[in-house]
Amino acid sequence: MTPVIDIHSHFLPEQWPDLAERFGTPDWPWMRHTEVGKAMLMVGDKEFRPVYDACWSASRRLEEMDRDGIDLQVISATPILFAYSRPIDHAADCAQLFNDLALDICGQGQGRLLSLCQVPLQDTDAACKTLSRAMQEGHVGVQIGNHVEQRNLDDEGLITFLQHCADEGAAVLVHPWDMLAPERTAKYMMAWTVGMPAETQLGIVSMILGGAFDKLPENLRLCFAHGGGSFAFLLGRLDNAWRRRDIVRGQSKNLPSSYARRFYVDSAVFDPTALRFLADVMGEDRVMLGSDYPFPLGEEFVGELIRNAAGFDDAAKARLLGGNALEFLNIPAAQNASA
Repeated sequence: MTPVIDIHSHFLPEQWPDLAERFGTPDWPWMRHTEVGKAMLMVGDKEFRPVYDACWSASRRLEEMDRDGIDLQVISATPILFAYSRPIDHAADCAQLFNDLALDICGQGQGRLLSLCQVPLQDTDAACKTLSRAMQEGHVGVQIGNHVEQRNLDDEGLITFLQHCADEGAAVLVHPWDMLAPERTAKYMMAWTVGMPAETQLGIVSMILGGAFDKLPENLRLCFAHGGGSFAFLLGRLDNAWRRRDIVRGQSKNLPSSYARRFYVDSAVFDPTALRFLADVMGEDRVMLGSDYPFPLGEEFVGELIRNAAGFDDAAKARLLGGNALEFLNIPAAQNASA
């Protein structure tokens, strides 16, 4: 029986060193515990997000995985921890710190928790070195942001890093962060509901038109979070522009829609009609269960969308719930992990 695998969930350690004190610079993330099992993630003196103990407690996570029928879960850091704008030595130290803490949580997960590392992506050499070490230590891949400052994913340094991921056999989850137009999306959580989908589409389109996919090997296992953002739903517009205007094509060799087979997306679209459309555009073998658990905007009961969606037969649902993730993660341990 194919295991059910959630490839997009997040963790926060229960506590970590005071990074502002450690590095002598302000506005680092920290946890303010408010009551038993609950905390507020802070950035400097500003509240960022309320969280609860599923972020750091393997036993609570396993309990809720059992409730939802999840066999394996892949954990990754909250993007606020990336530290891409920090000095490289600080970012590298931060990456190692949270990579170690992620493995500590997985070590308490009875073989059912896997982790994606983070890297100091602002420096290609340091990022490659951190990834290699993380893979040796037991991570199954890496989570990266969709850009570094003004550098999109067609940047030569980022392409070099992605090539290294392919060489190391690391699965790559691209997560939106540091969203565009912050002043105009400050209200109503529009940075999450509008900015994140736009950032993800920007990441994918920059890779296509910037020629990144043409330069990278086909064995690179790459997934874009949140259903690939706006990409699938606006792909027809992109293809139309590519056909009609030479300046749209950039360095891409082929029609944008032809690159949809080069990456995966997760299922975090929260609507059955959207899920069916996403699978039609990407292919049923390119969509994987991803919940954004355990954050407030994630799927409340993980896997419910796929299990209840119309228009998928049992074989297709099995692929979306876990079969595709087995290929994406490429780990022998997953083959026999069904509970």
